[in-house]
Amino acid sequence: MHASLPDFDMPTEEQVHLAAESFRLLADPTRIKVLWALLQGESSVACLAELAGAAPTAVSQHLAKLRLAGLVKGRREGTFVYYSAADNHVRGLLAQALHHADHLDRDLPSAHAHHPS
Repeated sequence: MHASLPDFDMPTEEQVHLAAESFRLLADPTRIKVLWALLQGESSVACLAELAGAAPTAVSQHLAKLRLAGLVKGRREGTFVYYSAADNHVRGLLAQALHHADHLDRDLPSAHAHHPS
């Protein structure tokens, strides 16, 4: 049915899995804060930890995962490592997600609201 539609296109299995992995990696508030900060310029773990409101050890672990995924890169200078966003592709993704969050329907009942039985 869909195949008969002109211009109908499906991503490859590899594309789908890589996209899902990117979303999985970004499904963490600390990683979103860290990545957003890095999109604005190079930074150290200590500075990123302060910006994200997280412990430096936790931020280091997040950065290691983001680095393995190719989303951030590190530059060593003496005993310090300065991190930066690997490229700008993720900026659009994060900007869209944050913009979407601003426009969600806020009239839904809160998950934490008390419901009498």
